Amino acid sequence: MFDMISFIERKRDGGAHTSQEIRDFVREFASGAVPDYQTSAWLMAVYHAGLDDDELREFTLALAHSGEVLSFEDLRIVDKHSTGGVGDKVTLLLAPLAASCGVRVAKLSGPGLGFTGGTVDKLESIPGFRTHLSSERFAGQVRKIGCAISGHSVDLAPAEGKFYALRDVTGTVPSLPLICSSIISKKIAGGADSFVFDVKCGAGAFMPDYERAERLASSLVSLSKNLGKKSVAMITDMDQPLGEWIGNSVEVMEAVTILQGGGPDDVREVVVNLAGAMVSIDSDSSFEEGCELAREKLIDGSALEQFRKMIVAQDGDPAVCDRPKEILPIACNTHYVTSPADGVIIALDARRVGEGVKRLGGGRMSMEEEIDLSVGARLIRKKGASVEKGETVLEVVYSSEEKLADALPFFNSAFSFDREGAVATTTDERSIILGKVS
Repeated sequence: MFDMISFIERKRDGGAHTSQEIRDFVREFASGAVPDYQTSAWLMAVYHAGLDDDELREFTLALAHSGEVLSFEDLRIVDKHSTGGVGDKVTLLLAPLAASCGVRVAKLSGPGLGFTGGTVDKLESIPGFRTHLSSERFAGQVRKIGCAISGHSVDLAPAEGKFYALRDVTGTVPSLPLICSSIISKKIAGGADSFVFDVKCGAGAFMPDYERAERLASSLVSLSKNLGKKSVAMITDMDQPLGEWIGNSVEVMEAVTILQGGGPDDVREVVVNLAGAMVSIDSDSSFEEGCELAREKLIDGSALEQFRKMIVAQDGDPAVCDRPKEILPIACNTHYVTSPADGVIIALDARRVGEGVKRLGGGRMSMEEEIDLSVGARLIRKKGASVEKGETVLEVVYSSEEKLADALPFFNSAFSFDREGAVATTTDERSIILGKVS
């Protein structure tokens, strides 16, 4: 019989667990034999004492194999994970772009969490698009056209879901080993052979400073290597929102604009670098060669056509690739946030903007709440821009006057202005790629 009390005490005192003990623990917890209060005690012990490399490897594998594990047989699958951010529409672009470069991409995504949007919510704004595929259809689509994006199945790594729910209410979410095992166990269960991590850093990210973001990136790459998986982690800036639009339909619109050859440079830079990393770990190409190939596929329209194939395969309306403003549901009411005085924008708080869009209805205030896919906000001016009094800095599209009133305090306080002495800069002076760990 598994002795949970001794298991807790060993980790509390800084000891190490055997592989068999970890497997037994995960199995017993998943079955309900180990109560939440004892598991919570162990999580807190891990928060303080950590897990060594062998423990972390076994814990991650036990989580991954607690349910169904997808298999793509002879295909090499590369998956990408983002730690979340405001305006992060990267997956919408990256899956078809990497696939157009010859990479097989099987992307399992979730709904929005907190003030960050979710890829599944965004894709649901495309009329008819099927966001939850069966395992068979998911694998078949990747085999046939090279990419698929689907919501997480409850059958994949179910024990991880139970652990995550406890971490969320026990103050143990920031633990690096628990973060890494959570992320990578789901990637393994999803059938991926290699991983690319987009670790966000800044005011609108889970990791607010570079040092902590780099530690997370290094931990993810180290664990991946210990599991025999190739991986690369890019550290990207999330001090201010990514791109111009924040919302669901509006982010799909922006993603299509970029695939068509337009759109904001910062999104394109992140996507090209992540695609370059995916190409490099899936082939003999260098990172630089992968980035160059990705740029070519964006310019020649290959990535847009791959996006069209994915939409058709998942029963969506492919006209969104040609006329996104007409096809996507976008709210018809508009409000403009303006500058209170002449000056320079010295800070743009991504979290405040995300919280504002959430209160418009673009995110969930409770698990049961239905998202308004049509609302959003567009950044007319970003950090470093000079502005005049009364000039528009943010455009808001909304459905409800009441919800707009709830959102405006967040939008109005997101911008910080220097009315004296500041010098305007250009976005070209600010790199969105902060670091790379491999």
